[in-house]
Amino acid sequence: QLQLVASGGALVQPGGSLRLSCAASGSSLDHYAIGWFRQAPGKEHEGVSCISSSGASTNHADSVKGRFTVSRDNAKNTVYLQSNSLKPEDTGVYYCAALLGRGSMEALTNTARTVTEFGPWGKGTKVPFSS
Repeated sequence: QLQLVASGGALVQPGGSLRLSCAASGSSLDHYAIGWFRQAPGKEHEGVSCISSSGASTNHADSVKGRFTVSRDNAKNTVYLQSNSLKPEDTGVYYCAALLGRGSMEALTNTARTVTEFGPWGKGTKVPFSS
C-alpha cells in the first residue's frame, strides 16, 4: 500500500522560502492526486495545496494562493511544495497524503476531514519561524 513521507521542513523567516518534498514508498505516486496539509499550533489540520495525478492541475487554499506552488516529478516519485514569500501564519507541521479524488479543493477538504477522523496523520515535517 502507498506510504507517503513529508520532509524538508526547516527554520524560516517571514518573507523566506521553503521547499518540502513528499516521497512515496510501497507504490508509485503517478496514479494519485496528492494534497499538502498543515497543522498550526493549537489548530486542526487544514488543506493547503493539491496537484492532480498528471500535474496538469493545481489548487490552493485562499490563505496561500499566489504564494505557494505545488509540483510533481513522477519519475522521481516525489511531489513538492514551494514558497518564496512565507508569512508567520504559515508556521506549523506539514503533511502530504493521497487525495480521495482528482486533486480538487473539494477533495483536499474531504481528505483532511477523513484523515483527521480515521488517521493517523503521521509525523509530518516542521516549519517553524524565527523571530
